[in-house]
Parts: sequence; structure tokens; C-alpha cells
Amino acid sequence: MASSSGSPSSGSTSLVQNSGSEENLQLLMDQRKRKRMVSNRESARRSRMRKQRHLDDLTAQVAELRKENNRIITSVSVTTQQFLSVEGENSILRAQVAELSHRLQSLNEIVSFVNLSGRGNGFLGTEEPYCTESFDGFLNNSWNYVGFNQPIMAETLQY
Repeated sequence: MASSSGSPSSGSTSLVQNSGSEENLQLLMDQRKRKRMVSNRESARRSRMRKQRHLDDLTAQVAELRKENNRIITSVSVTTQQFLSVEGENSILRAQVAELSHRLQSLNEIVSFVNLSGRGNGFLGTEEPYCTESFDGFLNNSWNYVGFNQPIMAETLQY
């Protein structure tokens, strides 16, 4: 019975074992804590590196988009200038078409008048129908059609 749990020698060994295991447990917990801290630091470092890489990528993307934006602005500006130039040319051409249409109408009226005048009593007092000599004389006299030989002034015409 001396060797039972009531003996003083067995109680002291269990206390020593308990305090040794507590120290081991504390050391193990400290070691795990240090590993966790190191792991957390490494994870935070990797996270910072990922964020920095992402920021660098975004910065490069911003620079590329700004370049593309400047190219587009330049292209739009050039296209606008070309449009304005073509629009101005179109305005001049429209004015020329209007002027030429008016001249054609006037010439058609003259031809119609000459054709109608050439029938019946003759042209300009002659008895021959379609008297070309008198008509040629009419056309050869530059004072008869002073307005027909004027240059087209597209700038003065309005739509």
C-alpha cells in the first residue's frame, strides 16, 4: 500500500510531469504562435505585392487608354475638318448647280422663243422659217447675252 497514490514520491513525480508538460505545452503554443505570425506576415507581404501588381497594371492601362483617347480625339478632329471642307465644297457645288440650272432654263427659253419665232412670219423680220443667219448674228453679237458669260459666284448665293 505504500506504493499507492498516497505515497509522497508518486505525488511529486506527477507534479513534475504536470509542470513539464505545461512547459512543453506552453513552448508548443509559443512555437505555433510564432509560425502563425510568420505565416500571417508572409501572407500580408504577398497580399501587398498582389495589390502593387494590380495597381501597376491599372496604371499601365490608364496610360494606354489615355494614348488611345488622344488618338481618337485627333482622328475625330481630322475627320471633322475633312467634313467641314467637304461640306463647303458641297455648298459651292449646290450653288453652281442652281446657277447652271437657271442658265439652262434661260437658254431653253431662248431656244423655244427662237423656234416659235422662226415659224410663221420668219425670224427677226425675215420670211424664211428657221433663219439661221439672223440667229447666228444674234448669238455672235456679244451684247445680246452679256449675262450668260459671267462667272458663277457661289459665295453670294444662299439656300
